[in-house]
Amino acid sequence: MTDPKNISILDYSYQLPDDKIAHFPLTNRDDSKLLIYKQGAIAEDCYKNIATHLPEKSLLLFNNTKVISARLIFQKPTGGIIEIFCLEPDVQYADIATAMLQKSKVHWQCLIGGASKWKPGQLLEKKINYSGKEIILSAKFISKQTGFFIVELFWNDTGISFAELLHFAGAIPLPPYIKREAIATDKERYQTIYAESDGSVAAPTAGLHFTENIFQSLRNKNIQRDFVTLHVGAGTFKPVYAPVMFEHEMHAEWIDVSKIFIENILNNLAENIIAVGTTTLRTIESLYWLGVKSMSKIEWPLALNQWEAYELEQHGISPEKALQALLHWMQKNKIERLITKTQILIAPGYRFKIINGLITNFHQPQSTLLLLVAALMGDNWRKVYDYALKNNFRFLSYGDGSLLWADEKLL
Repeated sequence: MTDPKNISILDYSYQLPDDKIAHFPLTNRDDSKLLIYKQGAIAEDCYKNIATHLPEKSLLLFNNTKVISARLIFQKPTGGIIEIFCLEPDVQYADIATAMLQKSKVHWQCLIGGASKWKPGQLLEKKINYSGKEIILSAKFISKQTGFFIVELFWNDTGISFAELLHFAGAIPLPPYIKREAIATDKERYQTIYAESDGSVAAPTAGLHFTENIFQSLRNKNIQRDFVTLHVGAGTFKPVYAPVMFEHEMHAEWIDVSKIFIENILNNLAENIIAVGTTTLRTIESLYWLGVKSMSKIEWPLALNQWEAYELEQHGISPEKALQALLHWMQKNKIERLITKTQILIAPGYRFKIINGLITNFHQPQSTLLLLVAALMGDNWRKVYDYALKNNFRFLSYGDGSLLWADEKLL
């Protein structure tokens, strides 16, 4: 069995020409091409027909996170431009939802473009037109941390939340490989139609293809849907520079899972459970390991670190038993929603506990997302990616996608 800690990311590379990267979405979401992989066989279709490739009574799980307009552009009195990229809330807040609802001021972990031009304590100001009123948004450099800066953002209207403010003041943070400025249509198209919970700085892109017509076709076939929340961080685009994965620090991301959602999975373990997107998959698989951890004497917090999925003792602990233990832990702690962080790294050598299918886009070479795909289908990931490149599939966030069934020998 492959030891994920010893994996070299160079073994998970391929040539991706720039002309294969989709820089704009198609006019219609569900016109995107769909590659279907099952036990070594590859077929083609388009997303509008995806229900025909799913067994009846399947359970599709979606990530309903909402991309925030996380890029804020300020101009100094001298004319210099400072770009603030809001990554995630400061640790003083319990979770992203709490921070997004702050009024008057908030502290945020940020990346700063032009940081050398911005002195600690110096104020930046930006005027915003909000429902006919002029709002002044100010930014104050607080401190430099490892990998990010702490910035205080404050505004002169106590009736407006930070979430509302970002919607009017910020720009959608397109991925770095889409080499253009965000335009007005990106606010709609770099967002799923079911996006609900503010907090991501990147879209769960597998869901961008889904439309109400597709949802109706799923209902017609008695295919269930349910929704979970994982707020996608900028770390999803973080390149792997380490020679072996043991030296790579996986990004941690916030998840928000309801008790009812866990019960729904528990009731459908005998059916096909398909994750729509790698973020959804990471959330679902994390639930198993959080259940395993909940069997120990952990009271709080219950979170998942990078390598725990390979280190925790789970002999004899079935998915049913793990999820039941997690529900018991939530009941004991009197919580209806589990809000915590997962840092799980899924790579070849991982054995899937809950899902047996994945709907996802085509990912960058040498990325942790590609490692996840390879964990699901083994070396056949190369066969799938070679086929997609040779048959004019569009790659990355605004590109086409795939329905990948796990190789049975890897479950």
